[in-house]
Amino acid sequence: MVDYRIREYDDLDYETVRELFATGMSEYMPAVCMHVLKQPWVIMLFMSTFCLLFLSSKSLLLPILAITLLLAAGRQLVGYIWFLYIERCLKEDLFNIRKTYIEGKNSCFWVVEAEEGSIIGTVAVKLSEEKNEELLLKRMSVRRDYRGLGIAKALCRTVIGFARQHGCKSIVLNTLVVQHVAQKMYESVGFKKYLDFILPTLYGQLVNFTISKYRYDFSHET
Repeated sequence: MVDYRIREYDDLDYETVRELFATGMSEYMPAVCMHVLKQPWVIMLFMSTFCLLFLSSKSLLLPILAITLLLAAGRQLVGYIWFLYIERCLKEDLFNIRKTYIEGKNSCFWVVEAEEGSIIGTVAVKLSEEKNEELLLKRMSVRRDYRGLGIAKALCRTVIGFARQHGCKSIVLNTLVVQHVAQKMYESVGFKKYLDFILPTLYGQLVNFTISKYRYDFSHET
């Protein structure tokens, strides 16, 4: 059992919070690469390359080397695109956390502080752009060595309590196609999936990168 407390963000947490987010998102890199490799056109590209080189060279060595190089180059490309996504987040709402989540109406940013004082988790909410009286949950993250202890669920309950206290009607959030564990966790505390859509970018369209939207509706509590 780990002793921890959930408290509101302080400016002294800034660098730790940003590092925790970047580290947590970087951990999805292998899953993102596997998702890309499973796309039919990617499989076809590798198969076609292998067959063409094998038929032209009559040797296994050349096509194997070519596939190995393609895999390495593809991983570098996917990694670079993922790095750009993380950097964009750090330059947007996580650039000025206080302005985005503390000073705004019906918004807040919480951190999880372990007994020894280290920050091991975060979550934030702000007003949704889709509906009035709806909050958007963002930046849920728990340090890897503290997962599976119910901390993420405790953060969700903190957000739900905050939304209820402020008279909000619902909470929404977005999850990525590779965040299977997170999706199950959100569902376990009462969030319901209501929409799937492909990331509206060239990269998203190419690799069928799906965003799933979830909602916690307070009407079911009445």
